[in-house]
Amino acid sequence: MLYLLDANVFIDANRDYYPLDRFPEFWDWLVAMGEHGSIKIPREIYEEVVHPPPVRHDDVVDWLRGNRDPLLLGEEVDASLVAQVVEQGYASDLTDDEIEKIGRDPFLIAYAMVDVQERCVVTNERSRPNRTRANRHIPDVCLDLGVRPYDTFRFIRELDFRTDWRTRP
Repeated sequence: MLYLLDANVFIDANRDYYPLDRFPEFWDWLVAMGEHGSIKIPREIYEEVVHPPPVRHDDVVDWLRGNRDPLLLGEEVDASLVAQVVEQGYASDLTDDEIEKIGRDPFLIAYAMVDVQERCVVTNERSRPNRTRANRHIPDVCLDLGVRPYDTFRFIRELDFRTDWRTRP
């Protein structure tokens, strides 16, 4: 299984439960999983984190820049799949403002659609099935398109991340 990570996986982990300076094991594990080919971040999502206007300078940005090679998905998006995600997952008649609002989420989902049996999306967005158009959340769009959505905690359970504080001084 290839786990495709949304930007919020990195941002939320550092901010809320696995700060870089407190849980280096988690961040080292992500790199190891990237090197192994189990996890990747699509280029469009990577750029969303490291190059948003104005350019952010924080620990996650620096960490991602320093670990780009093992984490970056090395393929180009299929534009027809992005169009399918937008049309079937959000709406076929989105306005320019709505397209801007959904951002790069359709790219993340499109990469997973390349092989729905062997790829999934990891995001911390929560399902909101009653939302429509540009207000839809990634898990709901994924489910409509046959893509498995996971949150960070299911993802780390499935890949068996663990720390062992007993081995630390």
